[in-house]
Amino acid sequence: MRKRLRFAAVVALLTLLLTPVPAVAGEASSTPVTVPALTDWTPEAGSYAFGTGTRLVADSAAERRVASTLAGDLRAAGHGSVPVVRGGAAAGSGDIVIDVRPSRTSLGAEGYELRAGRSLSITGATETGAFYGTRTLLQLLAQGDRIPAGRTVDVPRYKERGVGVCACYIHITLPWMENLVREMAYNKLNQLLVELKVKSDAHPEANTWGYYTKDEIRQLVALGDKYHVEVIPEINSPGHMDPWIENRPDLQLTDSDGNKQPARLDVTQQAAFDYYTSLMDEYAQVFTAKSWHMGADEYMLGSDYSKYPQMLKYAQQKYGSDATPQDAYIDFINRVHDYAAGKGVKLRIWNDGLTGANTVPVDQDTTVEHWLNVAVKPSQLIAQGYSVMNAAYSLYLIRGGFHSDTASLYDQSWDPRSFEGEKLTSAQGVTGAKISLWPDNGRGETENEVAVALWPALRHVAQATWGDPHPDATYSAFVARGTAVGHAPGWRDLARVPVADGKYTLGAEGQSFTATLRRTADGYATLRSDAGCLAISGGKLTLNVPLQPGVEATWDTCDASSTLQRWQLLPEAGGYRLVNAITQMALTVTDDGRIVQYPADQRKPAVWHLS
Repeated sequence: MRKRLRFAAVVALLTLLLTPVPAVAGEASSTPVTVPALTDWTPEAGSYAFGTGTRLVADSAAERRVASTLAGDLRAAGHGSVPVVRGGAAAGSGDIVIDVRPSRTSLGAEGYELRAGRSLSITGATETGAFYGTRTLLQLLAQGDRIPAGRTVDVPRYKERGVGVCACYIHITLPWMENLVREMAYNKLNQLLVELKVKSDAHPEANTWGYYTKDEIRQLVALGDKYHVEVIPEINSPGHMDPWIENRPDLQLTDSDGNKQPARLDVTQQAAFDYYTSLMDEYAQVFTAKSWHMGADEYMLGSDYSKYPQMLKYAQQKYGSDATPQDAYIDFINRVHDYAAGKGVKLRIWNDGLTGANTVPVDQDTTVEHWLNVAVKPSQLIAQGYSVMNAAYSLYLIRGGFHSDTASLYDQSWDPRSFEGEKLTSAQGVTGAKISLWPDNGRGETENEVAVALWPALRHVAQATWGDPHPDATYSAFVARGTAVGHAPGWRDLARVPVADGKYTLGAEGQSFTATLRRTADGYATLRSDAGCLAISGGKLTLNVPLQPGVEATWDTCDASSTLQRWQLLPEAGGYRLVNAITQMALTVTDDGRIVQYPADQRKPAVWHLS
């Protein structure tokens, strides 16, 4: 098992990856440096020069949308304001021409052609293809205003290139997610699969903390739409349903001893199906994706179907005496599939429940995300007609646990055909691959520490799903590509503490305390007083995190390794919100003078003034 990054390595990587990366010279090769690497570059004499007279030339509505996004990104990257103009006369020296030509069918849905010379042109058969050409352009301009003359045709090998984020228990901040969307688009990844809770109007009993407001999700989805990243929602079911049904014992599966199972939805109940599909309907108010992920993994984790005789009874009543308990589980998947299909949405599931013990097949147009080596192999799933995405455990990043060994995968020339337990000889039936981020030990690492490990892994999976999985002789040379192109325009440095280290008195709503503020290596702050370090450590724990609103802040024995003693200071109204780095709840002051944590939409955060 690979070891977690040690503290010193985290500090070093933070310095490299969480600060803006300066432009560096390209490699000696005549092929310009990008991520993913260009595999079809034809050099020509001369160069393209970006300058003060540069214009973005675009005519159609699709072309102007691409040009408008590019103009904003050029401004964010420090290249100034570049006007968007219509074609008319021929493009002038330094101009950038955006061209969407549906007749260029060889470019496919996402490919593009880029030509650099006196002017620069980007051509796609679709708006998305032209957009990806602008990502290449931005990466080249990150290394200087002059681009070698030449031509490339760049088409992805796989149609699904993604990142999966479980914000299902532990809330991940919206700025962090927005950084992720920008980085994904910059590296030509196109799917963000999010397992998270949207605050429900229909089921307020389910609104335990960890949720997102509908407006927050609308904001994230709009950014995804702008950057051609499809944001696909997931509510895991029928297992891992505790975020939703912990307060609904009537929907929980009951074992033969009469014990309710808060994480297992009782699929034999029509009420359970109705409840789940009502959540799908509510998510449809804010998500626009044409896919729905229902999880369907680990339904019997730590248990066995034999403890739930009602499953077998249900299956046999519906499918006959030869049916198995697993058929009741598959039946639920297929009913959700049909419900989604009725709304024009395709279904996705994890693979581990498909053990071969069922007699009822999963509907064939369901996409299976393969993460675990079980009896039914990827080749069998593909032979049965399923589309299969590689979501291998080797691509996992788990808070406080396993981290994908990106260097080793690169050295092995890993690509999406390399599944857990099987290496395929053909890519037929393989849709692509994704990284998966999990919060198994929610306090194990902060968001900023996760980002340190994520960016190299993200660039690697982008390379492996778009083009040649091993474009450079060494992993260090591949890492240098990421350094050269830097972060996406608009990327925010979330590791910046807006207050200098020092001793302060913090006051809000009649309460005050004096503490020494120190920036941590991962970009948060600790607050140390004579009584200890400010922390959140009480109340009910979920994934090792105190997620209970109303828990009082305490002064605990200072521990540099404790992430629960790390705080964000978010500027507001002449002062700052104090937000715990792990619980993502802000401190507020109660009527009786206690300092407690609450989600910002439940209780107005205190504004702390420092002196």
